[in-house]
Amino acid sequence: MSTPLPSLDFVERVCAGERRAIARMLSRAEAGSAEAREALDVIYRRTGRAHVVGITGVPGSGKSTLVAKLAAAVLKTRRKIGIIAVDPSSPFSGGSILGDRIRMGEVSADPSVFIRSMATRGALGGLARGTLDAVDILDAAGYDLVVIETVGVGQDEVDVVRAAHTTVVVSAPGLGDDIQAIKAGLLEIADVHAVSKGDRPEADKTVSDLKSMLGLGLPAAGLRRSVPVVKTCAPKEEGIAELLAAIDAHRQYLISSGEYEQRCQAIRERRMLKAAEHVLHDEFERHREGRMAGLLAQLATARISPQAAARQLLAHIGMEVTE
Repeated sequence: MSTPLPSLDFVERVCAGERRAIARMLSRAEAGSAEAREALDVIYRRTGRAHVVGITGVPGSGKSTLVAKLAAAVLKTRRKIGIIAVDPSSPFSGGSILGDRIRMGEVSADPSVFIRSMATRGALGGLARGTLDAVDILDAAGYDLVVIETVGVGQDEVDVVRAAHTTVVVSAPGLGDDIQAIKAGLLEIADVHAVSKGDRPEADKTVSDLKSMLGLGLPAAGLRRSVPVVKTCAPKEEGIAELLAAIDAHRQYLISSGEYEQRCQAIRERRMLKAAEHVLHDEFERHREGRMAGLLAQLATARISPQAAARQLLAHIGMEVTE
């Protein structure tokens, strides 16, 4: 039985903030269903109001607990928040396995909060394939902040920078390195640094070290703005209001400096290129039993190189490749 096409009335229900419609549209976006593409294209034209915040950091840094408390702080400002928690995939089902709704139980029932877990299904870069479509849906549905909490995989986390207006890097003291952000190559991507588990004795040293490293890097990188470092302790709700203030201040900085549109344009460019990659990948998959099978046989006997095979495959689908 085929899935009915999402109607324009269905899109209007999403944009009106109807939770069931939002949930169904998110499911179709995550599944990458072709019949939802037209509706998602219409939804994209209704976006541009939400502040998109990426929250990343190494596993064990306490991102989910911090996001839950951040959501509670956002609610106190009478704003709506959407949370996309990108989980590692189950190797068997492809489904997400971390259970963010359980960890965020205190805010998940609030009508001004929408939480969605999305499985990476093997996607690189810490983002699931449907993440940015999901951002569009929550943006169009009227959520003021849309938070992308990424899986925490180290250097590949830089993908979140290309999807968010503001990137928060979370570090925790006592995980085997005073500053995991430096070790993971995440220091330079942060617009805001958050040190979690601030009640630990090592927390102040982590804050101090981060500030020192940022002070050294600021002149070298030619940055016009110092990056704030906020010490937090989510269970005690310490530093959460300050973290939200730093996120809001970064948005105001982007707007006042003229960098907001530059960042939005960089996100648009990245999205277009990623969409092109997905279109090509899907097209190649359709040729797996045809032209691709023949080229793989030639690769197996080294009669052709991978580069030459790729060019032939592109030519087969009608794409001209220049040298």
